[in-house]
Amino acid sequence: MSDAVLKVRDLRTQFHTKAGALKAVDGVSFEVARGRILGLVGESGSGKSVTGYSILGLIEAPGEIAGGEVLLDGVDVTRLKGEALRRVRGAKIAMVFQDPMMTLNPVLKIGTQMIAAVRAHDKVSRKVAWERSRAALAKVGIPSPEERLDAYPHQLSGGMRQRVAIAIALLHSPAVIIADEPTTALDVSIQGQILAEVRRLADDTGTAFVWVTHDLAVVSSLADDICVMYAGKVVETGAAAEVIASPRHPYTAGLLASVPAEHEPGERLPQVPGSTPSLANLPPGCAFAPRCFKAGPACTTTPPVQHFEGGRTALCHYPIESDSCPPPSSTSAAYQNAS
Repeated sequence: MSDAVLKVRDLRTQFHTKAGALKAVDGVSFEVARGRILGLVGESGSGKSVTGYSILGLIEAPGEIAGGEVLLDGVDVTRLKGEALRRVRGAKIAMVFQDPMMTLNPVLKIGTQMIAAVRAHDKVSRKVAWERSRAALAKVGIPSPEERLDAYPHQLSGGMRQRVAIAIALLHSPAVIIADEPTTALDVSIQGQILAEVRRLADDTGTAFVWVTHDLAVVSSLADDICVMYAGKVVETGAAAEVIASPRHPYTAGLLASVPAEHEPGERLPQVPGSTPSLANLPPGCAFAPRCFKAGPACTTTPPVQHFEGGRTALCHYPIESDSCPPPSSTSAAYQNAS
């Protein structure tokens, strides 16, 4: 993307443990253009949230960013420290957490917190900061924003608190917002309202979003593009509509097959067998191979990046609809024999 505002290149984040260095993020690369929403998808333990924290520079010991670049408008955020990094956070790149109470102080009024957030980066009067805060609440669809500014977090519903957290992230019109599963704990109807507001905000303000989620149903209605992660690696990328309509990687296909909305009520949901492997004990070659219905002899070696029409990619020896794919009935045995 020539107009990409965020470029993540070969990002590697590891955590030092007694078992050795665990590669939570292992060579992740993607780009997000202004006004676009990228869905970063995967099961728990896939590395998607750690990727988001790494982009913001929120990794602390025993973790560290071991390599790669996070270019925000051409500036490598991974090289910023101290005050230089603090000037970027909130002003140019912001984060919305899954639990809004990680953002909100329970003993301070909403207005007090938002005014402080405005003045942390802009030397303006309290009156100007109050008006910007009120406008931000209105922008995310909060009714009677003046009253909400005078309320404490516990006086608001979960959905309203999450809207406030998004409003705080928008206070300085950042170029990028990282959203870490911010609607997971919300009622479906409230979730839908917030997703619609986020889509509108991206279109109207030009802010780029990286939406971290395990829910492909959310991504299908929100994202422009998708990166699917597994065991610290990006295994499939592409336009959201194309990936959902015809996944190339077996893992993506397994996630899509297990979406409840795709099945009749009472019908047994298909599942991806097994569970995400421990980063301390990854299988050789492709980490997904032991769970994969298409696994074959080559899967004991590092899979290549396969390229498809429309800029789509899949990290797989035997991608779906590939002529080189062995018969599904023989793959498990073939993999077990090879390993």
